[in-house]
Amino acid sequence: MFASTSLRTRYAGGASFERFLTDVSANVELWQALARRTETPDSVVRDVESFEGQWHLLVLTEDWCGDAVNTLPVLAAISNRARNLELRILSRDANPDLMDAHLTGRSRSIPVVIVLDSQYVERAWWGPRPAPLQGWVVNAGRALTPEERYREVRRWYARDRGTTTLAELLATLRRAQAARAA
Repeated sequence: MFASTSLRTRYAGGASFERFLTDVSANVELWQALARRTETPDSVVRDVESFEGQWHLLVLTEDWCGDAVNTLPVLAAISNRARNLELRILSRDANPDLMDAHLTGRSRSIPVVIVLDSQYVERAWWGPRPAPLQGWVVNAGRALTPEERYREVRRWYARDRGTTTLAELLATLRRAQAARAA
């Protein structure tokens, strides 16, 4: 676990989603298209705003990540609408110690979304992709070539339209709130 002062400093140095978008060099058109098209249902905004206090999402990622291009616009959209949720983005590769504290198994899979409370204490984390898709990727998806697997992953995200990402974010925020209360 990292000291809240360290996490506060890293959060403050992170990029907003808008700033991150200006710096992407991989998948530029896809990042921009998904950022424009992503919407957040009012019901999800109300759910997020029902959590007490201010919450901060600190995301570790890189612009080349296909999962990030499909989930970060969703997270940015909800953080832009919910008054008590803010988002900042850090480079995975520039923060290896933080990444190594949030491995998926033994892998540096991204994106990783670290949920910080109002005092910048880590309360939960999520990543690297929605659980149903992660299950498919590590099981049936392994039988495909990387190109075929990526094509199926993109199809899954296109059909899902961020619904599962938002549901899992809400579940992660519930865990974070419970951890804070404990």
